[in-house]
Amino acid sequence: MNAGYSVWVLEYSYVTNYHKSGVIYGAHNEGFVKLPYCYVLIKGNGHVAMVDVGYNNKDYGGTLGNRFGVENWHSPKDVLAECGVKPEDVDTVFITHAHFDHLGNTDDFPNATFYIQERELTKWIWSMSLPDRMRWMMGAVDPSDILRAVDLAKQGRLVVVDGDRENVLPGIDIHAAFDSHTFGSQWIHVRNDNQQPSKDSWVLAGDLVYVFENLEFDASAIGIDKMYNPVGLAVGSQLNLLLATEEMMKSVQYEARRVIPIHEERLRDTFPSRITKNNLRVSEICLSADHESMVK
Repeated sequence: MNAGYSVWVLEYSYVTNYHKSGVIYGAHNEGFVKLPYCYVLIKGNGHVAMVDVGYNNKDYGGTLGNRFGVENWHSPKDVLAECGVKPEDVDTVFITHAHFDHLGNTDDFPNATFYIQERELTKWIWSMSLPDRMRWMMGAVDPSDILRAVDLAKQGRLVVVDGDRENVLPGIDIHAAFDSHTFGSQWIHVRNDNQQPSKDSWVLAGDLVYVFENLEFDASAIGIDKMYNPVGLAVGSQLNLLLATEEMMKSVQYEARRVIPIHEERLRDTFPSRITKNNLRVSEICLSADHESMVK
């Protein structure tokens, strides 16, 4: 019987001034926003799982962090300790996509099995083979991360998924969003009532949404209340981002607060949160009766 999961969004670094047009399509010349870099911790039903693992702040990963203006980076060991977890405790990792700030820290989780879309892995390998003039699409990818993912397959710790898969863990599903933010992005659906359709579930959206406005954009200027407005970066298309947003919203009965934008600074105002001694945020999305709060 599924007893439900606890879910926390853990900030591990941030960009103080990120162009707003990067997080909201069409928001040109509208200034900057803070962009937290986060991953997700899920506990319950005998499992400790993660959604994404951040980046390794060394070699080319560190170079990309500097290029994007990332500050205050801390290791998974330090960040997870705020919830009483060690990286060695994690048994399952869902990789939403292969950008450096989501895939780069696989080495820190020696006991985990990783899940990624086949299309995400193979198309980045294809992209790496293209001439330098095509290199724009590789702007947020560390090629060494892709090689580390291949090494996980060699170790027998990588599960390559083709499309959707239900109950990867009890009540946790994978849903593909092909040719959207990246070639093979995926979102994670946590069904705390173990029902299908679920009336108590959460979507961990990766970078398919960055901020609340991607889900509920003020559209009064065109005579409607709200509409979806996709993120600014799509290796695929904004159309596919919109279609993925509709699927995510449908899965939570169109209750927008249940679709979690991992890069959203205002999670701190929407969910119980605290700031750690390292000036990083812990946001408690939901709490199982089996667990104590990590934000008191």
